[in-house]
Amino acid sequence: MYPLVRELAADGIPVAVTCRVLGIARQPYYRWLRAPVTKTELVQAYRANALFDAHRDDPEFGYRLLADEAADAGEPMAARTAWRICSGHRWWSVFGKKRGKNGKPGPPVHDDRVNRDFTAQYPNMLWLSDITENWTGEGKLYLCAIKDVFSNRIVGYSIDSRMKSRLAVAALRNAVARRGQVAGCIVHTDRGSQFRSRKFLRELHRHGLAGSMGRVAAAGDNAAMESFFSLLQKNVLNRRVWKTRQELRIVIVTWVERTYHRRRRQARLGRLTPVEYEMIMTPAASQAA
Repeated sequence: MYPLVRELAADGIPVAVTCRVLGIARQPYYRWLRAPVTKTELVQAYRANALFDAHRDDPEFGYRLLADEAADAGEPMAARTAWRICSGHRWWSVFGKKRGKNGKPGPPVHDDRVNRDFTAQYPNMLWLSDITENWTGEGKLYLCAIKDVFSNRIVGYSIDSRMKSRLAVAALRNAVARRGQVAGCIVHTDRGSQFRSRKFLRELHRHGLAGSMGRVAAAGDNAAMESFFSLLQKNVLNRRVWKTRQELRIVIVTWVERTYHRRRRQARLGRLTPVEYEMIMTPAASQAA
């Protein structure tokens, strides 16, 4: 209401007249005019912005994790304060407040550019990405991997103790750093919040990559990526109980780089390994091996 009084005063209507018509006192208006936004309101606004940015990037986070993210962004606050702000704006975790009997994946941010055609005629034409998890004695460890469909090579991956958007972003950056010129490459994923996050979308755009997302509840929609995780599960993850995250991290990296890339021959590649296939089929790829 006070901004209206100020706008009318700028048009030449006396403040006294406007306040009398609106039925408000003049002194509170003048106090507001001296300080339209109080220091407390400003602090709350900055906190709300930090929480909203964290919630938009990682919709699965509850208010406690959002408070941690806000603190990292320079806006520390008590967990109770974060709960009050999130509750007031209805920024719920997608795993917390149930909206119905059946949870649904988030809306796609890309069209399905693949349509289950998991083939590629040259490197960096089509990448697939997904996330898997495994328990250790210290808690869960998450792996986000990116596979080049041309050779089945894992061109990028990231391992972390938390399944946040930065996990997918780090894997994508790793793939781009390894492969060089990748503009125009299609990156196909599911509808997980990590792949729909603002950070991941910005990273795709920065490198000229084209996003693609599969359909909901379509068995085998990302089967080529799931086949790699199945091999990893059978050959590494399920073979023993892992005491620490670092122990499992080292084993995963060793198996991917030494066994899967350079020793495991694949029928689809003419009984060649992914590294051998790229070296033979694309001379330029041999430089990256």
